[in-house]
Amino acid sequence: MHIAQIGTGRVGRPTAYTIMISELADTLTVCDVKPRLAAAFAEELKHVTSSLNIDVEIVSCEKDEEVNNADIILISAGEPRIPGVKMSRRDLAINNAKIVKKVSEITAPRNPSSKYVVITNPVDAMAMVCKKFSKADFVISAGTNLESIRFRSELASVFRVTRKEIQGWVGGEHGEAAIPLWSTTRISNQPIDEYVSSEKHQFERNEIEVYIKQVSKFIVDNIGGTEFGPAVSFRDITRAIVRNTNEILAVSIPIEFSEVPESVFVGIPIHLGWKLGTSLHNTLAREEQDGIMEAGKKIYQTYITAIENLE
Repeated sequence: MHIAQIGTGRVGRPTAYTIMISELADTLTVCDVKPRLAAAFAEELKHVTSSLNIDVEIVSCEKDEEVNNADIILISAGEPRIPGVKMSRRDLAINNAKIVKKVSEITAPRNPSSKYVVITNPVDAMAMVCKKFSKADFVISAGTNLESIRFRSELASVFRVTRKEIQGWVGGEHGEAAIPLWSTTRISNQPIDEYVSSEKHQFERNEIEVYIKQVSKFIVDNIGGTEFGPAVSFRDITRAIVRNTNEILAVSIPIEFSEVPESVFVGIPIHLGWKLGTSLHNTLAREEQDGIMEAGKKIYQTYITAIENLE
């Protein structure tokens, strides 16, 4: 299994590292346009393989043209949000679309069977850019999988149960239009409303939603960027594809909405394996489906703005 990580910045490095130590790749290519960055990172990865006795070939490059015959390509190249500055992931769309377009156009002919996982922000709109210019059959973005991890983590803290007792996902946009899917949420195998009633718990759903949407800014402002949370999220997605687990993950896939002129990549819980399986969209509450459609409209507008500004 050949996995390529394009972009080895604050997110790309921990992602590649986590994928490597999870032993998901036989060959791991790390690529970055910054001179010597990928080569230096590759040396560190080789040191780790020596310590952990991991049998994986590490390849580095500075040009996207040098990525060849990858089974999975993860795109994290792009500009991040700036610590201490009030900005949305959507604000990155115009500049990052140019990068994702270039990566997609260059890598597609050299990797005809590759599956693309887009993690450059804003991930949903950037997946649409990748699909448009790569024309690859399999393109997804990391969607709301990271929000889903944060959702379950916060619920476990609020209800003081272990993380493994929590089930539930977030849909919509990776960002401002993320939607907690309460209809999918279970605590100790009980629907959340039943659990809350039986255990006489009190909690504010709105506080959970605020946490999901604001915790990343707290991390960015105080550390400089999110790293390990995204890395394990992207590892989980990659693992589901590589091992064909068919597990439910909230990734961004193209969905058709009557009020949008073309398919929009929007986060939805889906059975993910080597191929895209069925989604939970039709099982969601009506208001959740409506919220996902509204998120789709916002994602589409971000995409159109980015496309119109491409040179």
